[in-house]
Amino acid sequence: QVQLVESGGGLVQAGGSLRLSCAASGRTFSRYAMGWFRQAPGKEREFVAAISWSGGSTYYVDSVKGRFTISRDNAKNTMYLQMNSLKPEDTAVYYCAADSSLITVRTLQSNYWGQGTQVTVSS
Repeated sequence: QVQLVESGGGLVQAGGSLRLSCAASGRTFSRYAMGWFRQAPGKEREFVAAISWSGGSTYYVDSVKGRFTISRDNAKNTMYLQMNSLKPEDTAVYYCAADSSLITVRTLQSNYWGQGTQVTVSS
């Protein structure tokens, strides 16, 4: 069982930066692939980024490539999403996810989910 808690969301102006964190409970954090998703008002939850258990492989949706960076610190049981050059269209609730499969963690079928953190980008 893995419990996930996101933090770091907030209000930022366009062009600004935020760093989201996802703290995981349990001693087997390093065995899980991790991912970030987001859900804007009136829209479906969408994949943003994912990282393998070792951190050696990362994946991004095209709209955030070059602006967002996913990383993890297995010693701290924490995953991060550094978001730079933020745009109003990045406004959403951001969720972290965990799954034993690096394929599944990039889908809505991920096994574990956090409660989300709000990111609002003003123009």
